[in-house]
Amino acid sequence: MLRVLIVDDEAPARKRLERLLAPLEKSERIGAIHEAGNGREALDLLDKETVDVLFLDIRMPELDGFETLERIHPDHRPVVIFTTAYDEYAIRAFEANAIDYLLKPLSEERCAEALGRAEKALQAPADVATRNEQLSKLLDWLDAREELPESPSPPAGGFTEQVSIPYRDRILIVPVERLLSAEINEGITRLYVADDTADPPFKQHIVSYTLDQLESNLDPSKFMRVHRGSIVRIGAIEEMVPWFSGRFKLVLAGGHEVIASRERSRVLKERLMI
Repeated sequence: MLRVLIVDDEAPARKRLERLLAPLEKSERIGAIHEAGNGREALDLLDKETVDVLFLDIRMPELDGFETLERIHPDHRPVVIFTTAYDEYAIRAFEANAIDYLLKPLSEERCAEALGRAEKALQAPADVATRNEQLSKLLDWLDAREELPESPSPPAGGFTEQVSIPYRDRILIVPVERLLSAEINEGITRLYVADDTADPPFKQHIVSYTLDQLESNLDPSKFMRVHRGSIVRIGAIEEMVPWFSGRFKLVLAGGHEVIASRERSRVLKERLMI
């Protein structure tokens, strides 16, 4: 029996998919069905449980489906079936790279078809490398479509030495030396800031400025755009873990992790003389 994980930030969507899979559960084609409300929950669960098939929503806060996929090591990656409302950009990405996907609203028939393809894929271990290559090409396709801007010119007043962060009823003034990373998802920019009083020792804050605005004001000798959705402080990088398809997983101070794109991984290696 297949072990299934449903990842979607909307509880009604998770429950609907679970109902659509119920006949397959009764026929014992699938066993345990796990749920996760966001990408980080999914990654935590995948560390603890063995999952055969992953139904993965695209549009989720903080980590979207693609960013979640980037963080799953190929050696432990289930068969992935993306679920999405009509999204021309995502659909072109899937079809260009032969990736299975389901359009919302989902139907019982389409779920059964997708699961049937997943069963066949799992019965052919030799296809694992092919699936991983297809998913790697998907991520490369996305990176290529979203070219990173060139390094910014210094602003007239010099690069910023501190950033302002709205926090409850006040504004925090944070030195850039405490920044670990800045990341954007679904148009929301989050700053990850070192904080020894927290566990883990960093906090995330939502800010109103864009990643491009932030990048143009940060010293490029200290900060680097490592992904279309991430800037890291170079001095905060404690480990570079070889990932897949030429990428690196960057482990920052406090254990926060960021995946660098293949091209930016190459640039970072040159920059650090690795």
